[in-house]
Amino acid sequence: MGGFSQAFADAFSLLWDFDARVFEIVLLSLQVSGLAVLIGTFIGLPLGACLAVGSFPGKQTAAVIVNGFMGLPSVVVGVVVYLVLSRSGPMGDFGLLYTPSAMVIAQVVLVVPLMAAIARQVVEDTWRQYREELAALRFGWRDTVRVLLHDCRFSLSVAVLAGLGRAMSEVGAVMIVGGNIDRSTRVMTTAIALETSKGDLPLAIALGMVLLALILFLNAGAFALRTSVMRRFE
Repeated sequence: MGGFSQAFADAFSLLWDFDARVFEIVLLSLQVSGLAVLIGTFIGLPLGACLAVGSFPGKQTAAVIVNGFMGLPSVVVGVVVYLVLSRSGPMGDFGLLYTPSAMVIAQVVLVVPLMAAIARQVVEDTWRQYREELAALRFGWRDTVRVLLHDCRFSLSVAVLAGLGRAMSEVGAVMIVGGNIDRSTRVMTTAIALETSKGDLPLAIALGMVLLALILFLNAGAFALRTSVMRRFE
């Protein structure tokens, strides 16, 4: 019991003293996940809107695939990205494996289906309400997608926050493609797994508390956005 209490005390001490290791790992986590979500936003939201508005053969199949990919196992994504970026893979010449760039790619693959699925549902609901008005204005599908994305921007913020939460809590894919290299590709989730196995519980607990606080903050933000959007349309 004493060791348990001491581990938490040491963890709080690391946070209070702004320990350099904790700060470095947290900063890299935010950089990797933030960039992945930024790229995912420019891919996932328009993709979801196109699935909601577009009329083309295989639309329902595409929607089912996107929804199914929301639950992609991260280790499977990690293996696929690893094979693509390895020396024998199609992108092996770029030397991206075991770099933060490889981790960003893996997280983009994970967050795009999630953000696209949420965006499709949000835009589709709005599209049903304004379909006749937009058709009367003779908007093409590109203009329609642009208008609906702008009109749903507050609701779509939930998709962005959900993607950020998925990216920051992911461990399997970034462990495989990043290698968990100290001071290079070590993020919060991979560091927690490593430090726990090494027995460095204070550092693992400190990082866990930061990660938990960030995830709770993101969920609170998503809830506040949903509430404000619902009140806006009441």
